[in-house]
Amino acid sequence: MSTGKSRVAALAAATVSATLAATVITAGLASAHPSAQVLPTRVMTAEGPVQGTAAGAVRTFQGIPYAAPPTGERRWKEPQPVRPWSSPLDARAPKNACAQPTEQPISIKGGSEDCLYLNVTTPAGRTTGRLPVIVWIHGGSFTYGDGATYRAAKLAAAQQGAMVVTINYRLGAFGFLTAPGLRAPANLGLLDQQAALKWINRNASAFGGDPRNVTIMGQSGGGYSVCAQLVSPGARGLFSKAIVQSAGCVGPDGSFTPTQAKTNGLALAKAAKCDAARTVDSCLRHKSTAELVEASVSGHDGYRPVVDGKVLPEAPAQAIAAGRFARVPVLHGSTHDEMSALAGLDETRTGRPLTAEGYTKKVTEQFGKDAPAVLAEYPVANYPAPGAALSAVLTDSEWSTAALDTQRALARYTPVYAYDFAEAKAPYFKSLPQPASFSLGTGHMVDLAYLLDNDLFEPLDATQDRLSNTVTAYWSRFAATGQVNGHGTPLWKRFTNRGPYVQWLASDRIGHTDFAADHHYAFWKAQPLTVR
Repeated sequence: MSTGKSRVAALAAATVSATLAATVITAGLASAHPSAQVLPTRVMTAEGPVQGTAAGAVRTFQGIPYAAPPTGERRWKEPQPVRPWSSPLDARAPKNACAQPTEQPISIKGGSEDCLYLNVTTPAGRTTGRLPVIVWIHGGSFTYGDGATYRAAKLAAAQQGAMVVTINYRLGAFGFLTAPGLRAPANLGLLDQQAALKWINRNASAFGGDPRNVTIMGQSGGGYSVCAQLVSPGARGLFSKAIVQSAGCVGPDGSFTPTQAKTNGLALAKAAKCDAARTVDSCLRHKSTAELVEASVSGHDGYRPVVDGKVLPEAPAQAIAAGRFARVPVLHGSTHDEMSALAGLDETRTGRPLTAEGYTKKVTEQFGKDAPAVLAEYPVANYPAPGAALSAVLTDSEWSTAALDTQRALARYTPVYAYDFAEAKAPYFKSLPQPASFSLGTGHMVDLAYLLDNDLFEPLDATQDRLSNTVTAYWSRFAATGQVNGHGTPLWKRFTNRGPYVQWLASDRIGHTDFAADHHYAFWKAQPLTVR
């Protein structure tokens, strides 16, 4: 994963080198495709010229600032306009990721508070008409990750063609901190996302994109961000479609109440030794980046968008259920085995598979007095291994039910296409072991290996690559038209409450699936089970 890179010291010399390199690349592309009209790798944005690169089928422009660095006096302030420049900006390599803890496999090391950058990928050759714009909002529990490590050549060069923009936004204590005594607006990370969308509105045309045809797309924390932007007044008119992956906008919707946010903020203030009531603000502002990261609530439950009455006027679940959201077409779905990695965690740590007795114990720990009902609904004998049974229970209770609830709520007001990404054997994280007793299927985040290039994942084999081509065709067509169907891909019907059609996406079959039956939806909705 990329660490931050500063601008080159001699920008003029670098610009000459970039121009020569771009000329060589352009000549190579033109000779390989004599009829193709190769696009320039220097583009004039509203803020100043940027110098990118071209390779293969795409152009890339990396590390473009969309807002001023939120450092010094700008820490915990709304994103401010970037200062324009006149000399070409070197956009051939990523810039800083946002500051974050580094204990997770998805962490980006070397982060900084100076991190409000985005990256643009487009087809290298001219296309007919303006390109649809896809804005990728990365996940990571609002605490980890960045935009640059998700390389977008697949989506940009897919059948439809697209301008793909991957963005950074402030994370954790810098983007989502609400602490008693801290004089700072809530939801700075969401405001950063909106600032990036405004940059796209100003600059998409310069890259061949259509600023009136923008799709916001996110997974996990990025998906919850999309849910929040559907509801946020500040995002209205900045996008025309939405793709939500592995995030429920209804049910658990990824937001905190003010009380929850302040409780976590107080924990950070205490850890930073800044909890004296009169000096919280000045004390925290004088802490270094490293000190604030060290004091942060790490893990996956410390930070969320907060219902502040302004940026996020109400919880997404409440707003969407009532129809108070941007009624744009939505592509929404989840992976078939969202919780498989967690279900297999003990085995990968110890080498000992989960036993039937261990399965009963874990379900009891999770559901208490309701455990007998859960065990009766998911008998271990129905699964290839106890770990697989536990994966199904956790996936269906925590993810699948919320997915179908979200699709039903959205479909009352706007077009919805729903899916279940169900590859039986998907690529996994390169650095992590897998359990031997059962297959992880398609777990949380693994679907991204089919849509974006990231060094986290194992490479796709030939069969998986064919599925990737189909999926990117669906996604890019949706971004272009608001519909998924077209020549060369299996029919995918709209989800409606009268006909809750969900598309099964796997190498061996693409088509309708009875999602509710497969994920025991009626069972989880029949009674309010207690989840500990």
